[in-house]
Amino acid sequence: MLEYGKTYNEVYRAFRWEIPEYYNIGIDICDKWAPQQNRLALIYEDKRGQVEQYTFRDLKRLSNKIANGFKAYGIEQGDRVGILLPQSPETAISHIAIYKIGAIAIPLFSLFGTDALEYRLSNSEAKGIVTDEDNLHKILEIREKLPRLKVVMVTGGERRQKVLDFWELIEKGSEQFRPVKTRADDPALIIYTSGTTGPPKGALHAHRVLLGHLPGMEFPHNFFPKKGDLFWTPADWAWIGGLIDGLFPSWHHGIPVVAHRFKKFDPEEAFHLLAKYGIRNAFMPPTALKMMREVENPRSRHDYDMRSIASGGETLGEGLLDWGKEAMGLTINEFYGQTECNLVVGNCSEVMKPRPGSMGRQIPGHRVDVVNDLGEVVPPGTLGEVAIKRPNPVMFLEYWKNIEATRKKYVGDWLLTGDLAKKDEDGYFWFVGRQDDVITSAGYRMGPAEIEDCLMKHPSVSMVAVIGSPDRLRTEIVKAFIVLKHGVIPGPDLEKEINQYVKMRLAAHEYPREIEFVNELPMTTTGKIMRKELKKLEIKRKSGNAR
Repeated sequence: MLEYGKTYNEVYRAFRWEIPEYYNIGIDICDKWAPQQNRLALIYEDKRGQVEQYTFRDLKRLSNKIANGFKAYGIEQGDRVGILLPQSPETAISHIAIYKIGAIAIPLFSLFGTDALEYRLSNSEAKGIVTDEDNLHKILEIREKLPRLKVVMVTGGERRQKVLDFWELIEKGSEQFRPVKTRADDPALIIYTSGTTGPPKGALHAHRVLLGHLPGMEFPHNFFPKKGDLFWTPADWAWIGGLIDGLFPSWHHGIPVVAHRFKKFDPEEAFHLLAKYGIRNAFMPPTALKMMREVENPRSRHDYDMRSIASGGETLGEGLLDWGKEAMGLTINEFYGQTECNLVVGNCSEVMKPRPGSMGRQIPGHRVDVVNDLGEVVPPGTLGEVAIKRPNPVMFLEYWKNIEATRKKYVGDWLLTGDLAKKDEDGYFWFVGRQDDVITSAGYRMGPAEIEDCLMKHPSVSMVAVIGSPDRLRTEIVKAFIVLKHGVIPGPDLEKEINQYVKMRLAAHEYPREIEFVNELPMTTTGKIMRKELKKLEIKRKSGNAR
């Protein structure tokens, strides 16, 4: 845990990692608090407004029961189990149980379509999956294509053949379960990246990844936890931002978490939620903050009192920082990381003055710098690639079944992020751009390859290139440049059809919000599409329109 200091340098110098040889996430975030009988862990409000509360003792009892259910149907240490659920008690219970078994969890976004799910479940060779009634049909549709998938479990709905009932297994299961004694370096979960240079890659993390996240959680939340803290995030628990930037660190510290799934993020409802439960701490993606900024005079209707807001994924800018002080009564602390090595740069307003546009400084415990192509640290003010020094407990083990991609991620002892930045004389990092073609939209990071692959399956599409097009609210939106097959007539109806096609197969946020039908795409001499040229053209167009 971070020690409080008067200055950033005091805090950074005082920090020391304490990573035990044996460590299990499930025990840490649940079982260690269970002896305190009434210690609150979760406040869950469902989509109908019904509220349930769970203590850590409840979570231990329920996770032990479902762990016994998993074991009864053949899930063992090292097996991969998908979790296709929104923020819910079942999501948390499944994670805890999987870690206590020594199995490997695969968080899956509930808005993924069949193509996205099939790839991830096939690549990970998942043996089991837990899902809900809203998503079960997707799994049943692709089940025959997944020969290794033996256990399909649903958290509600009608009984089906060869589908297990989550709560029925809990009713039958014993409350007694002896967790596997895992080492800190044993694998715990696979989180799939955006697939910026090909298909999505599975970042395999060890149990120690939670310990590695702690300073990155405590620092931007102004020395979290403090008395009375209560955490919430609208970010889905399928993403590293919702799961390991919020839920798990809060429970490591025994701090309760609010869970609520919006059908669609509603800024007025967000203010209502903050006030209703007295939420003190939140991770908020920049797009959510931008939408909340549009709400006029929220304090006239909502009595909220927050202590900390952390945000990451996009640069906040001076306007949002000013709004945070005026409307929320605090300084929003920006942080930076990526799926493979998260929460390594950030701000803490209690010990450092945020500089608008900067990602912050290296978080205690991490060695972060800007390097050149040879892995050499460049002088302050010089453009280079953000890199993190190993060993580091927050760093991933490897890309699942992808030795070559893992090797390319490093130069010597530096993990390369692919993000270009400059570091000033005072150690503040300033993001410049990305070496790859990743699209950052409303807090989601998406790669063009998976979207292009989906679009190419549409019967009318001959060729396609996908880029991120500048957007005031979302930072970027997905834009597709499409060459149609001979004889196909472009038009609004076809555009809608293509958008729906992507929504059904990938995820709702991955569909192209703009489509431009073109006769040809810029290509290299070796036949590769030049996305950068399309990006330059799009930026030029939009900057011209802005003027």
